[in-house]
Amino acid sequence: MKERYNLNDLVEIVSKLRGPDGCPWDREQNHESLKKCLIEEAYEVLEAIDLEDNDKLCEELGDLLLQSVFHAQLAKEEQVFDINDVIDGISKKLIARHSHVFGTDIANTPEDVIKLWEKRKNKEKGKLNYTELIKDVPPNLPALMRSYKVQQKAAQAGFDWDNIEDAFLKIKEEIIELEEVYKSDDKERASEELGDLIFSVVNVARFLDIQPEIALSETISKFIERFEYVENKALENGNRLEDMSLNEMDALWEEAKHQK
Repeated sequence: MKERYNLNDLVEIVSKLRGPDGCPWDREQNHESLKKCLIEEAYEVLEAIDLEDNDKLCEELGDLLLQSVFHAQLAKEEQVFDINDVIDGISKKLIARHSHVFGTDIANTPEDVIKLWEKRKNKEKGKLNYTELIKDVPPNLPALMRSYKVQQKAAQAGFDWDNIEDAFLKIKEEIIELEEVYKSDDKERASEELGDLIFSVVNVARFLDIQPEIALSETISKFIERFEYVENKALENGNRLEDMSLNEMDALWEEAKHQK
């Protein structure tokens, strides 16, 4: 064991793991099999950030970095590219898309930076129209994130509500349509209307500059905490949740809402 390792060491370690005398599990992996690992590691980084745990963040960033190095090693074995090509590519991209830092363009606000970034990105990719820009949003993104980005691209073309009040009205309209269809036993149309409703909620989130994926994740965590309070309180009183009425549980839920 060395006292301290660097990126080159990590690349060599992964290469050895993939070698003839390496690890049986690592040697079996490919880009497809590692997709799940990549997603999991990214979310564990987010968890560390939410926990404000710097030690955990350092560890999880290492796990995420490993995924990049591993994929680069697979590509190297296929003689497609290697980690140096990855580093070269991202370095050139950062320089090119930060022309206000490395060039002569001017950007005084974060909004100016985003406009310059998108302009350069679209030029690099040769996008000719707004539909191409929308289709360029990765389809395997979480649906809330994808809908947010799609709406952003459409808004660049002027296809957007004039104000947030109109976006709120659209939510109300979609709720009415969902209420009308849910009684019909038409599951396909109910699914469609529910999707429209969620898409409209994302529109409001965009106007508020709130990432819906993060907002929903925080709500889920809050729900779990309050549910735990309800169950613990019920047990303290000698009750089981399945034996309690909804009104009794709701009373404990109201208590939970006022806890810190």
